[in-house]
Amino acid sequence: MDWELVFTIRDALKRPLFAESEVIGGRTGLNRAIRWVHVLESAGFESLIHGEEMILTTGMGASAGLPSSLSFMQNLIDKNAACLCIELGDYFSSIPQEMIDLANRHDFPLIIFTRTVRFVDITLDLHSLIINRHHRMLQELESISREFHRLTLTSQGTIKVLQLLCKSTRTQIVYMQPQGKPLFFPALSPEDQAPLLSFFEAFGEEMEGVQPDAAPYIRDYGHKTIALKPVGALDQTWAYILMVCNHKPQEFDCLLLDSASLSIAQELLRTRYMEERKLFSENLWVDELIGGRTQDDNRLKGLVGPDFNVVNELPYRVCLVEIENPRDVKWNSSENDWESITFHLSLILRSIFEKYSLRPLITLKNNRLTVIALDIRSKLPGKLRLQQALDALQHIRSDEKLKDLQLVIGVSKSHRGLKHAYAGYQEAVQALSLYSCYQKSILFYEELGVFQLLLSLNDGKTLENFIRSYLGPLIDHDSAKGSELLLTLRVYLDHDGSKQIAARNLFIVRQSLYYRLDKITELLGEDFMLPENRISIQVALRAYQLLYPEKFTLPSSRSAQF
Repeated sequence: MDWELVFTIRDALKRPLFAESEVIGGRTGLNRAIRWVHVLESAGFESLIHGEEMILTTGMGASAGLPSSLSFMQNLIDKNAACLCIELGDYFSSIPQEMIDLANRHDFPLIIFTRTVRFVDITLDLHSLIINRHHRMLQELESISREFHRLTLTSQGTIKVLQLLCKSTRTQIVYMQPQGKPLFFPALSPEDQAPLLSFFEAFGEEMEGVQPDAAPYIRDYGHKTIALKPVGALDQTWAYILMVCNHKPQEFDCLLLDSASLSIAQELLRTRYMEERKLFSENLWVDELIGGRTQDDNRLKGLVGPDFNVVNELPYRVCLVEIENPRDVKWNSSENDWESITFHLSLILRSIFEKYSLRPLITLKNNRLTVIALDIRSKLPGKLRLQQALDALQHIRSDEKLKDLQLVIGVSKSHRGLKHAYAGYQEAVQALSLYSCYQKSILFYEELGVFQLLLSLNDGKTLENFIRSYLGPLIDHDSAKGSELLLTLRVYLDHDGSKQIAARNLFIVRQSLYYRLDKITELLGEDFMLPENRISIQVALRAYQLLYPEKFTLPSSRSAQF
């Protein structure tokens, strides 16, 4: 950075109006930046300054005694004022040594005017300089930002952007990628790299979940300061930039860091788009796999490539992601627009899955993405990581194209061996088909319970006959009278016969529940709660829910009907 763009206390002391001034304390802080000049004659100023102001005073509000003066000065230090200038006269004939000592301890410049000066002249003079330098800073920032953007369109754009960032800010730059070697600008020896890498590793957990559009994080690093900025897009962080400063990072430094991060993120996004399109075309064989058209190992080896033996031994689950538009938002339904939506989704999905040590093989059919999620080694159990990845996918709302979409996801059991992907796909289809029964946006096949059996018996007659055998009288009564005996029985049995919980979940009073249970007993017989009958009835209720899920919607708070 051109340090003439930052107006410092040292620069102010060179102005003619400061010819009669004297620095009596805090000389080591003369390189502090001045953002504004403020005349302050009140001891209660907590809400009057923001930080980095040069304070001009006659001492009228702080001359009641030494404790008052020290408190006034300490408050300025705590509020990060740039310096304190006191005009000697009626309120301060001399500066107490205790104030000078306090200034020296905090490197806080303490300046005195030995003769009367016009504060209005100082503010006019310095404000014009500050505004002029701020304007020049914005011009240089815009120029460098344009250069960042231009460099990302060239070969090795990221490296060139980082080199320019290093040159423009005159700081040590470190570029950290989750997969890849760290880059240092300028280069550092391994001995000098180690402390920075340790710092980042310790700080990494705190940065977990921080969005790329967040402001740079500032942390002390010995006698230096580190500004850390995430790099990424679409709610995903792909890298980090560390700026190691010998001073507190100025506004110019942080703005340049933001601009460099954005430029690199745009290049990474373009690269990922190209990689995603390539993977989309290469993964056409995934459709053969889930369709059960490829069972021969030699054929699979030819499709997967040289890492077939490794991939074929990895555990995996098949995820079926159905894309819905629940809000009926009208967007261009052209083929190109739909391709853009699914492409965005697959790009985000891949990024999220890789973050959770899952390698996705993706294919698209109609409004469904099919993902074979290969489980790469990790400490957490595979199902837990997959659940976390799918939860994160559900909450992606950064892209205008995706914000109105709803994702419903069915997940298979864990399998090994790619030839079994067809079986996993069928399990994912079955899990997805039960969304209307469970009303859960993510459903694992092993959570289906007895529905796994019922789905295989759903041939049009078997389940209907079974349901009629055990629930026929209730079905007929509900149909004729408009009652809710079937729903009441399901809720009652699902809560192990607890009348209190059943009544609460049905939004009815206890007496109404007793009436319904008496009617159920009358229609099904006194022995319907015997173990054998109860099991059969509960299975029949699940079968009825499978065929008519809308019949088992729990009521809101309303009056019961009989």
